[in-house]
Amino acid sequence: MNNKILVVTYSYTGTCRQLAQWLCSAQDWPLVEVTEAKPRSGVLGTWRCVIDSLLYRRPEIRYEGPSLREFKAVVLVAPIWAYRLASPMRSFVASRRDELPDVAVVSAMGGRGAPNAVAEIGRLLGRSPILSTAFTAREIEDGSCAARLQAFGKAVQAAEEGPSAVRPATWSPQTA
Repeated sequence: MNNKILVVTYSYTGTCRQLAQWLCSAQDWPLVEVTEAKPRSGVLGTWRCVIDSLLYRRPEIRYEGPSLREFKAVVLVAPIWAYRLASPMRSFVASRRDELPDVAVVSAMGGRGAPNAVAEIGRLLGRSPILSTAFTAREIEDGSCAARLQAFGKAVQAAEEGPSAVRPATWSPQTA
């Protein structure tokens, strides 16, 4: 297996898409977006986000990207809804569990919930993500996340290039 890394995102509002695009442009990684079979919109769509999250639903999704087995690692970029992993990304991870190589996680949130999403991804996979980080919507909107996002990308690349080792599940400036 070669040292390729794929970024897979789901974005309801476009915030995660922007974050994933920045990460891919800085690291020269390919990007694929998960979409929903039944798109959300308006107030009802927002309520569906909350209810799906609270009830741990797995809506039908579409993934039209390359085989995940072609990659050494996949970086998941997903929003946090009601302190939990966004349900379309939950569907993606659950349905592709056996195909996913090493997984790193980037969360976008209003303020909290990223550790819950990372833990849920670990439960769905049956193993912990190799690295994770989170950004608030404000950090993404004003661009102040750029340096941390680039450092996270470099950390994922280094983790996949280096020898197999026990790695922390969370990467942040405080633990660097």
